[in-house]
Amino acid sequence: MQYTMSYKTPIGNVLLAADEEGLTGLWFEGQKYYKYGLEGECRQESTLVLEEAVRWLDAYFAGQKPDVMPPLHVTGTAFQTAVWEILREIPYGQTTTYREIAGKLALRQGRGHMSAQAVGQAVGHNPVSIIIPCHRVVGSGGSLTGYAGGIEKKKRLLALEGVDLSGFFVPKKGSAL
Repeated sequence: MQYTMSYKTPIGNVLLAADEEGLTGLWFEGQKYYKYGLEGECRQESTLVLEEAVRWLDAYFAGQKPDVMPPLHVTGTAFQTAVWEILREIPYGQTTTYREIAGKLALRQGRGHMSAQAVGQAVGHNPVSIIIPCHRVVGSGGSLTGYAGGIEKKKRLLALEGVDLSGFFVPKKGSAL
């Protein structure tokens, strides 16, 4: 059984989902891949896991670095979950690139190369936005691209964490958006 609840953030409403093991989803309303992975019967009801996620979000949107991670129970392919694990290692207030993640993943898997585009696909399907910080991933040239919640939300999340956005840019339409 999955449980859901809504949460209002300063940058838009989110839907939280959890099962008995942990948080299974956190999506901005209307984002690309909204409710990705949320299947079967759901009950709109608060649970301990959802309450822990709300405490985390409350601290985060108050401008604090949350100190306790709510339990997570994300499902995806082996490749996706490996990418999502690397996302969790990106420090608060810092960014990395799709290429750097691909390099880390290749190293961990004993491969010479990994596709940054494949990494981008896995990042885009991250079911737990913000808490698994896919917003901290940018293009190699400083492009603020590829956030399922939208580029404006990505900019606001990075700014909330104190990231200096002056070296970044939003690509023109027709590029990798």
